[in-house]
Order: sequence, then C-alpha cells, then structure tokens
Amino acid sequence: MRSLLQGKSGVGKAEYLKTHWQDELPVAEIKKSNEELAAMTGADAKWPRTALLSAIAVQEALATHKDSIQNLRTGFFSANTVGGMDLTEQVYKDFINDTIEPEFSNIVNHECGAVTELVAKHFGLNDFNTTISTACSSSANSIMMAAQMINNGMLDVAIAGGADSMSKFTLNGFNTLQILDKEPCQPFDNNRRGLNLGEGAGYVLLMSEKAMQQCGATAICVVSGYANANDAYHQTASSPDGIGNKMAMSHALKKAGLQPKDIDYINLHGTGTANNDSSEGKAVEAIFEGCIPKASSTKGFTGHTLGAAGGVEAVFSTLSIRDGVVFPNLRWATQMEDINWQVVTELQTGQDIRNVLSNSFGFGGNCSSLIFSKC
Repeated sequence: MRSLLQGKSGVGKAEYLKTHWQDELPVAEIKKSNEELAAMTGADAKWPRTALLSAIAVQEALATHKDSIQNLRTGFFSANTVGGMDLTEQVYKDFINDTIEPEFSNIVNHECGAVTELVAKHFGLNDFNTTISTACSSSANSIMMAAQMINNGMLDVAIAGGADSMSKFTLNGFNTLQILDKEPCQPFDNNRRGLNLGEGAGYVLLMSEKAMQQCGATAICVVSGYANANDAYHQTASSPDGIGNKMAMSHALKKAGLQPKDIDYINLHGTGTANNDSSEGKAVEAIFEGCIPKASSTKGFTGHTLGAAGGVEAVFSTLSIRDGVVFPNLRWATQMEDINWQVVTELQTGQDIRNVLSNSFGFGGNCSSLIFSKC
C-alpha cells in the first residue's frame, strides 16, 4: 500500500529469475530469495516459489482471525497458473547437463493444485480446498466461487485469491506472443507497447454474517456482484469490441443490483497491450456511457501477475474503499485514439468510494468482473 501511495513501481530488472532476457525485459519481481520468503512463514524453502508467495499472503489474510475461525467451516480457494514450474525448469536444466544429478523430487509439486495443497496443509485448512486456473482471471474466479459457497450456506469462512511467481517458461511464452514491453509498461496510453510480467499473491478473507459475529469481525466491504463470461473469440486475444468484457461487467452490475452510475472506481485489467486496453476501453465506454467513473490500471505498479492479478487487485479494491483512495495509472502520457475517456493519472485521496468494479480478463476469452461494496 505504501508503494501505491508513493507512486513507486516494482517494475525493473530481474534479479532472482535467471533468464536470457534479464537485461532486455523488465519484470516486477519480489526482491527476496526463496529462503527469505520461506523464513517469513516457516515454510520449506524447497517449495515452489508460487507456494512461498501464497503462504505469505494467506498468513497476512489470516493475521487477525486465525484462532477465531478454528471451529468454523473454512474453505481455501487458491488460484495460480505457474505451479512448480520454476523447480521443474531447474530439473530439466540439470537433466540435460550430464555432469549434474537432477533432483527429480522437485517435479512432485509441478502442477497447480500441488501449490494449493502445500499451503493448505501448512495452515491446517482442511475443510474445503480447490485450485482454479483460468489464466489471468483465475483469482477473480476463486473469489467468485468462494462468495457463492458462503452465500449458499456451504461454508462459513473462505480465504480466496491466488499467487503466481516468475518462471522462464512464462516469460519466454509471452515474449513469443510479442506482447512484452522492453520498457516499464504504459497501460491505456496511446503509445503503449505491451505488458511487463510480475509475481505476487493476494487473498481476501470472506465470512458469513454468522461467522463475523462469532469472530467479532468488522467487515470493510462485501462481494456484492460477480460474473464470468466468455466471448470465445481467440486463444490469446479479446474481441475487438470487448464483447466478453461487456458481458462480465453488465452481469456483475445486475448481480449487485447496481446501476453504472453507482460505481465509484474501476480497477481496470489494463495490461498495456494494444488489444487488451482497446477492447476493455470500448467495453467500459459502452457500459458506462455518459457516466464513466474514475478508472485506472494498477499493473504499472505490479506488472501483470497473471493468476494472482485478480487477488492482488481485490486487495487494492478493498483498500480503495477502506481508505478512500483512487490509485494512479502510472506512466500515462497520451490519450488513446479509439476511446473518448481518460484514466486517473494522479493519486486521489479523501474520496467517498462505495462501489469498486475490478476486472480480470484472461486468455481464451475468460472474462471476470467483481464488485466490492462498502458495508
């Protein structure tokens, strides 16, 4: 939160990810080694980096109510897309190098679900655990599912969000798509060049009213609306007119029982790619015609954290409501030619933020929108 308020970006040169592109492609990397991350929660430093990041964020989400939820039905909804790929990459490197004996045990936690299981066991979360991996909408969908299960009386408490770490495979894959920026990204700028990858984790703690009373908890906001849609347009691109984006936002508004004019701030998906920002911009224009709220992308701070993005930005949305702030869209300089509205470029404080819309749009057309409303 301090970095957001100070306008300090985490985008820079990779230090812990050893890659051919280290000097050419900036990333938003957590500047701690796996050993340092593990020490923060007492986890095993041999875990995948995604699991280490996840554990830290879960520990923070549970900080106040870890003991009080012991006898409540608690679910853990964790999203990621990288899994243990960082360890698998090292095994592969050792395997093709005949002089080094590979540690094949590191492949055990390769798949995404293994990350969830490691963290759930570490914190004794045994009632209900699930892993969601729907590309960049993963964490938003985990929060959506958690809210639905609590609303339907299936759980009392949920820790929901996600995590993702850097990996060579991810960086190389996005570079092959030619959508990475060789400079710090400029979401919603007319001269945007692409995205910066990032890593991180973010979880929200959701409770039923009964659980809140039992735990003596005070709510900041409620997940009032949510929707997932798919325009099935392309494997890696949104439809030019933002059809899936529009469906997700409009259905989330309907679920929340809100009108477009009721939204005070939009945390945009805003990756900085030509396609994404244009399609999302047009969709916002169509939904909020004549009453476009304050909006910004926070990926200039964090980079695109992929499966973690929806969780990280759910935390930002909650902080926006709690503290009455609208975060700036970093490095914006030139108005986009194909939309007629502008993002917020300066930090705004002292705002009355009651309803925040948070967008997470992923590969394969998987589009999700969440609405957080002040209690």
